[in-house]
Amino acid sequence: METAAIQKRTLRVLVIGQLAAAAALSSAVTVGAFVIQRILGQSTPWGGAATATVTIGTAFMSQYLSRLMSRRGRQYGLALGYGLAIIGGCIAGLGAQIKSLPIFLVGLFIYGSGQASNLMSRYAATDLAEPEQRGEAMSRILFASTFGAVLGPVLVLPAQAAGEHWFNWDKYTGPWVFSSAFFLFSLVNVAVRLKPDPLFLARELRGEAVGGVAPIRIREAFQHAFASSHGRQAVFAMIISQMTMVAVMTMTPVHLKFHGQESISSYVVSLHIAGMYAFSPWIGRFSDRSGQLKTIQIGAILLTAATALAALAGDAHLLLFPALWLLGIGWSFGLIGGSSLLIKSVSDEARVSVQGAADMAMSFCGGIAGFSSGFIRKAVGYHVLSTAALVLVLLLVVSSSLMKDSTRQTQAA
Repeated sequence: METAAIQKRTLRVLVIGQLAAAAALSSAVTVGAFVIQRILGQSTPWGGAATATVTIGTAFMSQYLSRLMSRRGRQYGLALGYGLAIIGGCIAGLGAQIKSLPIFLVGLFIYGSGQASNLMSRYAATDLAEPEQRGEAMSRILFASTFGAVLGPVLVLPAQAAGEHWFNWDKYTGPWVFSSAFFLFSLVNVAVRLKPDPLFLARELRGEAVGGVAPIRIREAFQHAFASSHGRQAVFAMIISQMTMVAVMTMTPVHLKFHGQESISSYVVSLHIAGMYAFSPWIGRFSDRSGQLKTIQIGAILLTAATALAALAGDAHLLLFPALWLLGIGWSFGLIGGSSLLIKSVSDEARVSVQGAADMAMSFCGGIAGFSSGFIRKAVGYHVLSTAALVLVLLLVVSSSLMKDSTRQTQAA
């Protein structure tokens, strides 16, 4: 079977798994802050802890799964991440049901494994891709998330109603338990259909050892990532894009609920998620043809516009629709551009470990942003939180512009 045909089959398998997993993640995480408010009270500043815990769980599991993939392949690592997410979703549902914050947070941490597998899927899509087609291959996986991620928040209310009427569960228990069924589909899909393993086959084609490769230590992985200016810029773009997106997105449903607009929060989140994934095929091709640095720069500009609109929204809730939409598109530019530039900046031998380290740093910083966002909103308001995110993303605007100018001068010389 030719490599091109195997790559097409690999992408089909990853796309199907991504679609189901994205629906699970978006449906459950949408109500995470509401569960904490139900336990601690509506005025609690700890609402951001839900998203923060998931993203921190994603950070730790990204590193663990990448190391595991180095030895046992993409198939095993992705399947394990989805399997752990099933367990985490059930534990989170139990915590929501009995109103136990520790149990709920433990479940969320384990649930982050599903997001880690989803993120690592974009790298699995590039294992067999030609160098000039990696951005496009990655974007196909992100695009698959569009349908599941947009559908997920819309399913929150039916999941809540089903849990309450069929099983007499608490209002917010249903979304967590039912999300596990979506992860089960992703698990079976990867475990049964992701053959041959794309990472092992790519190594075989390069004449390297296939299995049992010892992963690089995390410190060495970061050294590989930061060895070049392009590698540093790639990781910085991924981190800033993630922090900006998570901080503003996490508190938007809370902000809307505080102003009596909880009913539209699911639609705002759905539009935001559509922005994150719907344009990814075009962004991937743009990255391959126009360059990763230009892609990052455009993402930074879009994130600037998004955070400025969010800061100006105030009680004008309709402004949050374009703000969150642009926030999603800017994040997509930053993630695809940064991830593609990272792959290009490191050697084949270090690539898998560096991917895990970069995703760990991105998710961990996103978790910090999500955790602190609740306290910032509580202390000084949603508009100040958005302004702080605006200042943060301006750093990416400056760094990407300087890097692009430096690269242009080097090429001219």
